[in-house]
Amino acid sequence: MAEHERKASAWQASRRAILVILGVVVAAAALYLGAIVVAGDGFRSGTTVSGVDLSGLSKAEAIDKLNETIGAVARKPLRVRTADHLFVIDPQAAGLEFDAEATIAEATGRTWNPIALVSNFMTQRELEPVTSIDQSALDDQLAGVATAIDQPAIEPTLIMTQRKPLLTPGVDGIALDQVATGDAIKSAFMQKRKPITAMLVDVPPVVSEVDAQQAKALARTAIENPVNVQAGNITASIPAAAIADALTFTREEGRLVPVLDGAILHESIAGDLDAVETPGRDATFAIIRKQPVVVPSQVGTGISDDELAAQVATVLGNQPPDRTVIVSMGTRDPQLTTEQAQQLGITQKISSFTQQFPYAAYRVQNIGEAARRINGTLLLPGETFSMNDTIEERTVANGYTVGFVIGEGGVFAEELGGGVSAATTTMWTAAFFAGMERTFTQSHSIYISRYQPGLEATVAWGSFDMQFTNDTPNAVFITTKMTNTSMNAAFWGTPTYDAIKAEFGPRYDIRPYPTVYDKSKKCLGQSGMEGFIIDVDRVFYKDGAEVNRETITSNYRASPKVICGKDPDKPAKPGVTPSGSPSPSPSPSGDEVAPAP
Repeated sequence: MAEHERKASAWQASRRAILVILGVVVAAAALYLGAIVVAGDGFRSGTTVSGVDLSGLSKAEAIDKLNETIGAVARKPLRVRTADHLFVIDPQAAGLEFDAEATIAEATGRTWNPIALVSNFMTQRELEPVTSIDQSALDDQLAGVATAIDQPAIEPTLIMTQRKPLLTPGVDGIALDQVATGDAIKSAFMQKRKPITAMLVDVPPVVSEVDAQQAKALARTAIENPVNVQAGNITASIPAAAIADALTFTREEGRLVPVLDGAILHESIAGDLDAVETPGRDATFAIIRKQPVVVPSQVGTGISDDELAAQVATVLGNQPPDRTVIVSMGTRDPQLTTEQAQQLGITQKISSFTQQFPYAAYRVQNIGEAARRINGTLLLPGETFSMNDTIEERTVANGYTVGFVIGEGGVFAEELGGGVSAATTTMWTAAFFAGMERTFTQSHSIYISRYQPGLEATVAWGSFDMQFTNDTPNAVFITTKMTNTSMNAAFWGTPTYDAIKAEFGPRYDIRPYPTVYDKSKKCLGQSGMEGFIIDVDRVFYKDGAEVNRETITSNYRASPKVICGKDPDKPAKPGVTPSGSPSPSPSPSGDEVAPAP
């Protein structure tokens, strides 16, 4: 009997355990099903994005709420500040966008994971806002900011004044650190709007102070004593004063190097050479009654100006008695004889172009100096024309003066040689229609309305050039004419094609311009200009049919709208009543984009 009771008691205990287990399972299942029902397809309680509560919202409702709250903040303009400027940047134009859909993409939908369901009831959930960044668009906006901020270093200059060397030290420039500033913009994009400080870096001159001082020391030695010249049985002495008059310095590979004018040196000893020299000249061309005519060559005897300058340069740093050079004396055959000139195929005008520009005294001088140096250029088959080499460095010694230019990004400034881009554009356009091969052309970094977009060019001494090559079987003779408001370039030779035409495509990739507030005393207000890209096709025709076509693409940056005055959003000082937004100041007509002088 006792054994039977023990078995019954064990069975009852097992039954109760089973019932308890079943109860727990049923309760857990009920809890699980309840959690699924409560969780649904929306956002559980406690789900937030940057403090915005999404509890109980559907996906569509959450997207709308995020766009109305966080999205509204993200769409507000960003401001980048320097000591004198405030740049207003549209986040969308800069490629910065808040993506509400991507932000909630992984936080919606039903889950069957019981652990996740339980966790949903017991924890808060903070979602990180998702953004998208178009780096190319941001780079374009930063480039626009940089063009208004960047100030190139001023290189040291060494000139002879009253026959003494005068060294003007270089000055560091500044440049926008576009990478660091871009990172700061991206970090500030989703934050409460506060001005962002632009990151700037110093830009030292290419020529160091040490190199500049070494050049000055050389100049002092160069003009302390005369240089003796031996030419055949003639000995002459170039006075120190003549060396000083002939001596200039130019920048080359990061150094100031001496340049001597051989004509000045030759003139100083011409009296000693009269007995043995006979003037000579190369054949050239003159335009008579609108037709090119050969001007005959002439054989001469004597010494070469170029050889004289090259030899004297080798002893500039020497002390006496090591200041004697030997130059050759003899017959000087012309490099181009009359007979050779007659075979060059220069028979008629093959192109002509006139560039108009507003009158300004500095333009007349600078463009006129460039035109004078270009006039009479003879370009043989296969030769390349270099604008920089032809018009030389824009210095006072070379006949150029200070004029207005458009600094990088379209901010007006003053530079030596302002205006020569009009001469460059004149030359390239005439070369374009003459069929010359495009070796290298650089359009202005911003569009200037007086020029045909895509069919213009500029230069920058030491940075880039405008070059074209005569790839025809005949030579080309180039003439120029100047007025106070225009420059004309004409190419004479033998036409290779019946016609050459320009076809202009539409502007595309149009980019908005930034707005700059400039409270500096040097401010010159101006309207903004959109950036864009344009393609120009040069089409060649022969025997009435198209035989060739080439496309030239020009990419113009946006130039900022400059408003002279302080940031209107900056709080006024106590006791000062704001007088309203400043208006742009009248601006002079700039010519070219720095560093192009």
